[in-house]
Amino acid sequence: MAAQATGAEVFRDLDEAEISQRHWLTVLTAGMGFFTDAYDLFIIGTVTVLLTPIFHLNTGQISLLNSISLLASVFGALVFGRLMDRLGRKRVYGLEVALLSLGAVLSALSWSFTSLLLFRIVVGIGVGGDYATSAVITAEYANRKSRGRLVGTVFAMQGLGLIAGPAIASIFLGAGVSDHVAWRLMLGLGAIPAVSVVYLRRKIKETPRYRLAVQGDIAGAAEAVSWTLGAGSQPAAANSAGVLRPAAAATAHRRPGIRTLTSRPFLLRLIGTAGSWFLLDVAFYGNSVSSPLILKQLEPQGTLLAHTLTALAIFAIAAFPGYWVAVRLMDRIGRKRIQWQGFLVMALAFAAIGLIPGVAQDTAPFLVLFGISYFFTEFGPNVTTFVYPSEVYPTAVRGIGDGISAGCGKFGAFLGALIVPHLLVSIGISGVMEIMAVVSVVGMVLTLVALPEPMGRTLEDSSGETITLTPRPAPAPVAAGSAA
Repeated sequence: MAAQATGAEVFRDLDEAEISQRHWLTVLTAGMGFFTDAYDLFIIGTVTVLLTPIFHLNTGQISLLNSISLLASVFGALVFGRLMDRLGRKRVYGLEVALLSLGAVLSALSWSFTSLLLFRIVVGIGVGGDYATSAVITAEYANRKSRGRLVGTVFAMQGLGLIAGPAIASIFLGAGVSDHVAWRLMLGLGAIPAVSVVYLRRKIKETPRYRLAVQGDIAGAAEAVSWTLGAGSQPAAANSAGVLRPAAAATAHRRPGIRTLTSRPFLLRLIGTAGSWFLLDVAFYGNSVSSPLILKQLEPQGTLLAHTLTALAIFAIAAFPGYWVAVRLMDRIGRKRIQWQGFLVMALAFAAIGLIPGVAQDTAPFLVLFGISYFFTEFGPNVTTFVYPSEVYPTAVRGIGDGISAGCGKFGAFLGALIVPHLLVSIGISGVMEIMAVVSVVGMVLTLVALPEPMGRTLEDSSGETITLTPRPAPAPVAAGSAA
C-alpha cells in the first residue's frame, strides 16, 4: 500500500535544522558567482566610455555592448533552467561559471567591436545560467525558517560586485593606467572569482529534494540531508517517520511537467515572478549600466574618474546596505512586503526626480533621491525577485520556472541598458526617471496581485508538492525443497 507523506515529514530534519557549515559553504559557492555576475555586467559601462575613442564607437554600438550580455543571459537562464530539471542540479552546476570565466578572458583579448560583442555573449550565457541554478540549489538545501536569508545572501554578493567594479576602475584611472590597457584589465579580472568556485560547484552533492521528488532515490536523499546537517547525523525521518527508508520507491504525486506552469495557480505565479523581475531590471539595469552617462549629463564638466567615484559612493552608501537589510528582514516581514514597498519607494523617488523642477539638473538633490531609489531597489525587489522563483514551483519544474523568471528579468535588463542611452539623448534625465516611476508602479501592483507569501513555509508547502512513497514488495520466499 502506498504511503503518502508531505514535505514536512520527508524533509523534517532539513527544514527544522539550524544553519550549518554546509549551508554556508553552499551560499559561498553560489555567492561568488553573483559577485562575478555583477562585476562583469556593470563594469562594461565604464569600459565602453574608454573604448569609444579606441574602437570609434557610436551610440548604437555603445548601447549594444552595454546590453548584449543581458540579452544572452536570457538564453543562458532558459537553457540551464531546463537542463537542471532534466539532468539534475549537480550535473550542470559549475558549467555556467566556467563559461563566464572563459567569456571574461576572451573579452579582455578582444581586438574589435565585433569580437568584443561576441565574447560578451559568452559572458551573458554564463550569467544567465548562474541565475537559474544558484537560487534553486541554495533553496533546496536551505532550512525552512532561514531560507530567505540564505538565498538572499547569495544574491547580496551582487552588492560587493557593484562596489568592486567602480572601485577597480577608479584605481586604474587614478593611477594613470593607459586606457588601452585599463579596459582589458577591467574585463579580464572578472574571470578570477568565477574560476575560484568552479571546483566547489562541481563537488556539491545533488540536492535531496531533486533526489527524492524527481529521481525517486530515497537513500540518495537521506545521504544529501546528512551531508548538509553534518558528519555523523542521521535524519530522524529515516528511523522515526520511516519515510526515508531505502526499502521504498518514491515518486512525486502527479509529478508535474513543464505544462504545469501554464495551469493554476502556477501561471499567475509565473506572471508574478517573471513580470516583476522584468520590470525591476528595466529600471535597475537601465540606470546602473548607464550611470556613467547619467552622471555625465548631470555634470558635463566632470571627468570619468569623478563620475566613477560618484557611482561608487552611490553603490557603497545606498545600494550595498539595502541588500543586507533585505537579507536580515526577509524571514521576518516577508518577501511580498519587502518587494511591493520597495517598488513603491522607487516610484516615489523616480517621480520626484522627474517631476520636481530643477532636481534633474541639481547634483545634490538628484544624488539624494537617486540614492534612496537604490536603497529601496535592494531593500526591495532586486533581492526578492531572485528569491521568489526558487520557492513557489514544484521540484520537477523549479529550474525552468526560475529560468523563465530570470530570463524575463534579464530581457528587461537588456531593454533598459539598450534604450536608456538613447532616451537620455532624446528626453533627458527627467524623462527617463518618469518612465522608471511608471515601471515601478506596475511592478508594485503585479506583486500585490500575483504573488503568495512563502515565508516560514516548507518548499513543498509553498509549491503544493506532495511526495508518494511506495514500499518495495518483499522478495517471494523460496519454496521448501526447491532447487537452489
